[in-house]
Amino acid sequence: MLRYRFLFEQLVRRELRQKYKGSALGVLWYVINPLVLMGAYWLMFGKLLPGVAEPDYPLFLMVGLLVWLFFSQSLLGAAGSLIIHASLVSRIRFPRETIPASVVTVQLVTLLLLLALLTPIEVAVRGTLEPALLLLPFLIVCLYAFVLGLSLVVAVLHAYYRDVEPILAAALLPWFFLTPIFFQADKLPGLSDSKWAADLLQWGNPVAPFVTATRDVLYGGTVPSAATLIYVVVAAGLALTGGTALFRRLQGELAVVL
Repeated sequence: MLRYRFLFEQLVRRELRQKYKGSALGVLWYVINPLVLMGAYWLMFGKLLPGVAEPDYPLFLMVGLLVWLFFSQSLLGAAGSLIIHASLVSRIRFPRETIPASVVTVQLVTLLLLLALLTPIEVAVRGTLEPALLLLPFLIVCLYAFVLGLSLVVAVLHAYYRDVEPILAAALLPWFFLTPIFFQADKLPGLSDSKWAADLLQWGNPVAPFVTATRDVLYGGTVPSAATLIYVVVAAGLALTGGTALFRRLQGELAVVL
């Protein structure tokens, strides 16, 4: 990857240009989309169906939405990335991982821009200018590694089996509602007496600890629990190691299947 860093940089630049090409608002769409989602869920769960709402609920929602959008958009974008660049894969010798990695990196740039806007608001409104905020870069690195590993898996599998992307798109919808984005698992009405169900929502969903840890730091101004920190580190390591191993095992036939 270091030897081909120029190619990686060009892929990232190309991905950025394509996303903004022909759009009057350009990068503002990446601010508008989470704001629209935040407004919809604030209206639904903060006003029409109260019971899960937290103080400063829009800010509570926004943290979870940013983590989820980075995760879901990276996976969906990476799934078809090798097919889109099939001509490049078949003609040039280079690390094929750079293609899905460039998609995830573009989403990371968007996430960082949105966090740069959100963090001062969280600090001003929630008073979360605490030492715990120093953990945010570490959590973003773990999240990036986790998402990159999964993106390598879906990218190489979709190159062989073209049902992977539609299956992923269908799975992400219920996955979204099972992720503690607009609720806290341990405070969800109906689960207060079912600790096992709350634990399943929190620990059985690999995205949930990333949402919880980021929210603890930004929204709560507190250090995530040791169990949460261990989870995100282990999940990031396993995802990146497993994703890289599977990708390298299957990439030998990419020029043929594409």
